[in-house]
Amino acid sequence: MLKISANEIKTKGIGALENETLITVRGREKFIVLDIESYNYLRECELDKAISDSINDIEKGDYKTESVDEHIKRVLDAV
Repeated sequence: MLKISANEIKTKGIGALENETLITVRGREKFIVLDIESYNYLRECELDKAISDSINDIEKGDYKTESVDEHIKRVLDAV
């Protein structure tokens, strides 16, 4: 994976980036640049995990049935 500073991007432009480029700001790792296919794959994995977790919660009975107003009140009360 290429590692580049934000300052180098300013001076070299977008051509300095490659797939899976780690961008640092003031020496600290801050951003990752991915090609769109890699990003979409990771996003799909994240959504598959969320669906799997939801199915597991439903199978265990670990969920609530409530109105929108009840849900909003519960969420706001937790803050």
